[in-house]
Amino acid sequence: MTSYAIIEAGGKQIRVEPGRFYDINRIAADPDTQITIDKVLFVQDDGDISVGQPLVEGATVEATVLQHLRDRKIIVYKMRPKKKTRKKQGHRQELTRLMIDSISIGGSAIQGTTSVSDSKATSSEADAETATADAGDA
Repeated sequence: MTSYAIIEAGGKQIRVEPGRFYDINRIAADPDTQITIDKVLFVQDDGDISVGQPLVEGATVEATVLQHLRDRKIIVYKMRPKKKTRKKQGHRQELTRLMIDSISIGGSAIQGTTSVSDSKATSSEADAETATADAGDA
């Protein structure tokens, strides 16, 4: 089961997991800086659920600002039929890309998950130890 949190950042609520990056509305922070987000609404840590009313007490999310970028262009076209009125506008949203480093609740941090290759290596080592123990019993 994965650990995740629901935070409020950039005027929106976002479900975040450690070790992943997310694009949010532009925030005032320089690239390659660490930020702490205190507006944590929900935390789930391997079955342990903490729901805030409205915020979870003592929960924070540590993130690194990777870069500032712009979203793709959205065309807004307004037309009034039979009136010869047309208005075409474009908009590009300013975004900030965040890498979530850890989620902490009450001082204990939830780090990013291990990769698939690490978990396979750990399971093969455990199988080898079990086989050695079975051979020693016989």
